[in-house]
Amino acid sequence: MSGGLFISFEGGEGVGKSTQVRRLAARLQAAGREVVVTREPGGSPGAEAIRNLVLNGSADRWSPVTETLLMYASRRDHIERTLRPALERGAVVLCDRYADSTRAYQGAAGGADPDLISALETFILEDVRPVRTLVFDLDPEAGLARALGRPDAEARFESKGLDFHRRLRAGFLAIARDEPARCRVIDAAGDPDQVEARILDALADLPGVLG
Repeated sequence: MSGGLFISFEGGEGVGKSTQVRRLAARLQAAGREVVVTREPGGSPGAEAIRNLVLNGSADRWSPVTETLLMYASRRDHIERTLRPALERGAVVLCDRYADSTRAYQGAAGGADPDLISALETFILEDVRPVRTLVFDLDPEAGLARALGRPDAEARFESKGLDFHRRLRAGFLAIARDEPARCRVIDAAGDPDQVEARILDALADLPGVLG
């Protein structure tokens, strides 16, 4: 969109996305690019209010269908208030989760109808879609151990159990298999420097990203 570049970061709990978003943002800013770092659910005032509803409370607070609708309400506000304006002025947008998370969390792991999710994608996303999606892959047990060790963890999804997170991992990997032109699977095991090197390799073919 008008010279902007949209990169999304996806994966299960505790895979290290947020650390790598910050690292890539610093690298791009040092190269002179305007970078907008954002997240989902959230990324705009209205979307952040919905985030508080979705990520807190008991594991069964919302059904997968209700979660899907809440996520897409949040996503539309995020698109209107943050993503589209940034892309239209030519910024690089780094988003910690986007539409693939709904496909994986509410769809593959939660059981929401994929036709519902697909219809919402069509009407809500319009042309605001990532040119590259980095799918961070890590054994769910290791990821949950990392996530639950964070002092500020929003633990509603973490509390859904290991079977849920195994389905979640399979859902993300299926998305990557189905859309190889857009998605790159990143081995999230190892130290942050190793993971960063894998990300840089996965972005090397995007013109103008890393010089």
